[in-house]
Amino acid sequence: MTLLGKMLIGREAVSGSSTPIHAVDPATGERLAPAYAGGTQAEVERACQLAEAAFGVYRETTLEQRAAFLDTVAGEIEAIGDELIERAMAETGLPRARLEGERGRTCGQLRLFANVVRAGEWLDLRLDPALPVREPLPRADLRQRHIPLGPVAVFGASNFPLAFSVAGGDTASALAAGCPVIVKAHSAHPGTSELVGRAVQRAVEKSGLPEGVFSLLFGSGREVGQALVADPRIQAVGFTGSRAGGTALMRTAQARPQPIPVYAEMSSINPVFLLPEALKARGAQLAEGFVASLNMGAGQFCTNPGLVIGVKGAELGAFVEAAGGAVKQSAGQTMLTPGIHDAYEQGVKRLSSNGKVREAARGQVGESAHACQAGLFVTTAQDFLAEP
Repeated sequence: MTLLGKMLIGREAVSGSSTPIHAVDPATGERLAPAYAGGTQAEVERACQLAEAAFGVYRETTLEQRAAFLDTVAGEIEAIGDELIERAMAETGLPRARLEGERGRTCGQLRLFANVVRAGEWLDLRLDPALPVREPLPRADLRQRHIPLGPVAVFGASNFPLAFSVAGGDTASALAAGCPVIVKAHSAHPGTSELVGRAVQRAVEKSGLPEGVFSLLFGSGREVGQALVADPRIQAVGFTGSRAGGTALMRTAQARPQPIPVYAEMSSINPVFLLPEALKARGAQLAEGFVASLNMGAGQFCTNPGLVIGVKGAELGAFVEAAGGAVKQSAGQTMLTPGIHDAYEQGVKRLSSNGKVREAARGQVGESAHACQAGLFVTTAQDFLAEP
């Protein structure tokens, strides 16, 4: 399948006119073709217009029609075959096994939502029939069900190019609820996003749905994302990414005449508290698990334990020594993007140059262009809290 380097707006492939995006192979630093020219307000307007036009029809599809559509999306993603895995590997540096597993998770999510839609329990249907002769006052006919509210904007994540991206959980849940989706693709993996986007686009057509049920936009800065969230036709936002990006979108959503919810997973240092008795009973086991979690996905999982807090003493000292030994054995790993790698390296430099922080261990040096070393640094609570 030839990558076009274009946005997908409804059934059309549209060339952008703003600053182009180039994916970079993080293992080699090589810039990957094609270039993806970003969109402007005009493309956002067109996508939102189509989504609004599709909403009235899509929200009234039967449960079986909607479920079958989600199943079709999963099937179309699987039909891309190895090309999807190879492109994702080139754009992220993630290993084949991880990406094959993530593809399975993505398609599994879509089929799970399809089954939930078919069951219909999520509608929470309630019917209280009229009681015209009830005393002292009659009761009107009362009915309740959950309904979709309108088009949803979804922002792809850098660290999960499939399961939290174009056809990931946010997109699957919105489509399951009866909401058209406009995805702002992550600039780190535009080719992967295009392949998956075209799979969704084909599923829309095969299912006989209005073209505005799905669109895919690209943009190198914040212009497209901010314009998308500010558009009055968008009724909710799904975001996975940085704290700065997420809070910027939240401010935009809250400043609208009609504020909308932003469902954001954004940034955490995931503090872990180590209690003395736990360290005494299984300190070596905790150290092993801590370093395994620290290194998972080159530290780029949202569950990465970035801060460990313990009571100073022999047990904590033994934990630090055991964890440091494991860190020193940790192989260098390739990070997802040059930007993430640079931010990590700058953070390590700040810690290393801080006189109140002690470097307990560093991992092995990697060979790829954007490899990182695991690091373990120790400080006191007093010095940590005193930092600006």
